[in-house]
Parts: sequence; structure tokens; C-alpha cells
Amino acid sequence: MTPYISSVIVSLASFVLVGLIFGDPNRLQARSPTAVEVGPFSTAAQSGPWPDGWKPLTFPKIPQHTNYDLVRDGDYVVVKAVSQASSSGYTKEIVIDPKEYPIIRWRWKVVNVLKAGDVTRKTGDDYPARLYVTFQYESAKVGLFGKAKYEAARLIYGRYPPLGAINYIWESRAPVGTAVPNPYTDRVHMIVIESGPGKLNTWITEERNVYEDYKLAFGEEPPLISGVAIMTDTDNTGESAEAYYGDIVFKKVTQ
Repeated sequence: MTPYISSVIVSLASFVLVGLIFGDPNRLQARSPTAVEVGPFSTAAQSGPWPDGWKPLTFPKIPQHTNYDLVRDGDYVVVKAVSQASSSGYTKEIVIDPKEYPIIRWRWKVVNVLKAGDVTRKTGDDYPARLYVTFQYESAKVGLFGKAKYEAARLIYGRYPPLGAINYIWESRAPVGTAVPNPYTDRVHMIVIESGPGKLNTWITEERNVYEDYKLAFGEEPPLISGVAIMTDTDNTGESAEAYYGDIVFKKVTQ
């Protein structure tokens, strides 16, 4: 399941739900000349509270929610996610220029993959671990019909929904590097970062150029980033999953 589906996200009205959660915050500045720390989970205390700005993301028509806890794993405090036929996430509102900070880096560890997971099918649209990035609405990037839908959403909900999203996922069997539209909406693109059971129970540091990924997925320059989320979900497959998330950082390209 992706945050844009399951009757909550399939339509534009439900797409607004994520927009309302990510919001339109004041632009945050980097803590250093080269990086913006979005998910500094390692600086938190075990059992919380969560770092500033992180909050639950739940969906009205999905009653079973994934459990997220700050736990100690080795030398670091990380997020532990346990999903049992459930879906929910944790989100952070942040506005970042992807041209200035194009590199996203994070750590994750997955305990199990899903038997029925399949990035190409609605029934298999579940993942033991995902990191997603949403992008602000820009009217210049939308056709006349699209503008009308976004304006209607703004009138109803008070703000525009995101223009689109990139999902970095741990898939069950699709090859690493697979990049496809989400089976529910082409405004969300899925990129397989890890796949299968070969690296289970191992902390892995990932790094992607989200600026280039957006251009490849949507064929245009990206707007500003509006938010980041982590999510472990198994509501479509009815399975269970356990995963861990470490710190999330946006970086400048360094020579």
C-alpha cells in the first residue's frame, strides 16, 4: 500500500490528505553548509520523544496501524516498525530545494520480505520498508484539467495536494533499479533500492540523487520537496513485517 491508495489516496481528494500532513511549513535551513538533517533519530532518547516535526500518518479507512517505536539497536537509537496486516507511517514536514540538496542518505534494516509483495500490482503494493519524498504543487507543471482539480482540492481542504512523490522501497522480488509508476497513480513513482532476502537483518546505508530520480520519473525539473516519510505496510497482502530506520539526511553534491 502507498500513502496515495486504499480509497484514501487513490483520488485527488485523498491525495490532499498527505498534503495536509506535509503542509507548507517555513523553509528550513541546513544545520551545516553541506547537509540538512531530516530524521536525526540517533539523537533521540529510547522510547521518545520523537525528533521535532515527526508525527504519525494514518488513513481513515485503514483501521489497523503499524507500530513505530524509538528503540536502541547496538550503539544507536533507531525507529522500529512492526506491521501486521496494517498501514501507517511517520512523516516530517520540510521544504528543501532538490537542486541545492539533491542527495538523500538513510539507513535501514529489514527483518523479513513479503511473500505476496509485487510493485506492479495493487494487491502486492506493500513493502517491509519504504522511504518517500513528496514535492510541492506548481501550477506551471499541470495542464488545464489538472489545474481545475488542484484548485478544487485547495478550496475544499485549504491547500494544494503534493504534485507527486518518489518512493524508495525494499521489494520482494523485482530487480534492484526497477523504476515504475505506482499501480494506483502515476503521480507516485516507485524505485526498488533493495530486493529479496539477501541482506536481511543487516544495516544498509543507502544514497540516492532525488533530483535526478525525479527528472527520470516525471520528465521535468522537480519542484521543491515538501516532506519525507517512513512507512512499513502490509494491509494489501495481509502479511507481517518488521523493519528499522536510521538517520535521514539531505546533502549537497560534494566534489
